[in-house]
Amino acid sequence: MRLGPAAVSTGVVFERLDLPGQPEVRARPENLTESCQCTALAEGGVRVSTVEHLLAALAGLGADNVRVVLDAEELPMLDGSARPWVELVERIGLRVQPEPRVYLRLTRLVRAQAGDRWLEARPARELSLDCAVEYDHPLIHRQRCVFVNQPEAFRRSLAPARTFGFLRDVERLNAAGLALGGSLDNALVLDDFSVLNPGGLRFPDEFVRHKTLDLLGDLALLGAPLLGRVNASRAGHRLHHALVERLAGEDGCLERVSFARPGEAAAVLEGLAIPNLQSA
Repeated sequence: MRLGPAAVSTGVVFERLDLPGQPEVRARPENLTESCQCTALAEGGVRVSTVEHLLAALAGLGADNVRVVLDAEELPMLDGSARPWVELVERIGLRVQPEPRVYLRLTRLVRAQAGDRWLEARPARELSLDCAVEYDHPLIHRQRCVFVNQPEAFRRSLAPARTFGFLRDVERLNAAGLALGGSLDNALVLDDFSVLNPGGLRFPDEFVRHKTLDLLGDLALLGAPLLGRVNASRAGHRLHHALVERLAGEDGCLERVSFARPGEAAAVLEGLAIPNLQSA
């Protein structure tokens, strides 16, 4: 996989180098497609999957226009967090483009719900996320994370948080032919009492931090930074996608605004990078 700069107003676009004609898939709500426990996109019959961690890294660092070149359908999982992507983007650097940054200002309450799981977005002056999770596990129980989207806070608080799963679910998925590439190198795995990864947790509340990271990545599918407060209770990708589709599809709930102040311009990657996936 390679990351490179893109023109103003491009957004994030994935290019499948392994397919004839090198078709593109744009990171947009209308391209969301069914997936198993990740975010996948499809356009014109071409699919890319597991895009949420990279999209979170780009959104957290303020990279607006990026071309992602792939030689397979799925993005590399790396260590299961966004930290390797952050390190890669920072190694390349960001360049300000000669156009104001466009934001999406929320104008009213928008909600998505499935049973006792729910998400709601309210108007606000900046993007903030308030996420809660609840699992019947001695290391988790109920956890909450409140995050205001700023690059330094993202680097420190969310980017290192890894995806997680339970050993009983891994065995079930493997039996169904899914998650065959999963290991302790790219996810936290819990048995009934503990974390199986030798290094343990990076944060005591790493679980809810990763859920917040996932939400940030899924909201990036709107195509521009959201100005709003998003509250989530026991939500996952499916509910995230429902909220994104509602925000994008309902008339009058989002207003496009732009700022010309210094530091509020669109940003693009400074150069082209090919990550060393083994060392990452």
